[in-house]
Amino acid sequence: MPSRLEQLTANIGDLHSRLILIIGPPKSGKTQLLRTYGESKGIAPFNLGAALGRRLIGLSHRQRQFQSAEVLHELIAQHTLGDLLLIDNIELLFDASLKLNPLDLLKRQSHIKKVIAIWPGDLRDGRLVYAELNHPEYRDYAAEGVVHLRIEQQE
Repeated sequence: MPSRLEQLTANIGDLHSRLILIIGPPKSGKTQLLRTYGESKGIAPFNLGAALGRRLIGLSHRQRQFQSAEVLHELIAQHTLGDLLLIDNIELLFDASLKLNPLDLLKRQSHIKKVIAIWPGDLRDGRLVYAELNHPEYRDYAAEGVVHLRIEQQE
């Protein structure tokens, strides 16, 4: 599977949006794939949820809402090496109180660098889905402009 990721990364160089999402069920090896790929490039995946959480914890609810996107951009700038960014644990971006659009944030980053991120939801009928329909963090996006790599359940 790392060779498939290597091939996808090589092929997205000229695209406007250079975003690859690794999609699969829990415990399917998504994080391990990202780590293995990162090791081959000398890059550690960025644990977005932990870093963003640490920066937002001391802010009020209202401050989080207004400053989360700016803080996120600062953190990403600090964790980008060259033209490649590997991201894991993006679930915090779906927190409804932050009023963020996780897919849009990833796509915007991918206009200036290659981004490989683990999508914590599913791909259904050409749509990227996070959470269930009645859940407050539910999101449903068209998968246009995104290259995806689906991983099936490990045995």
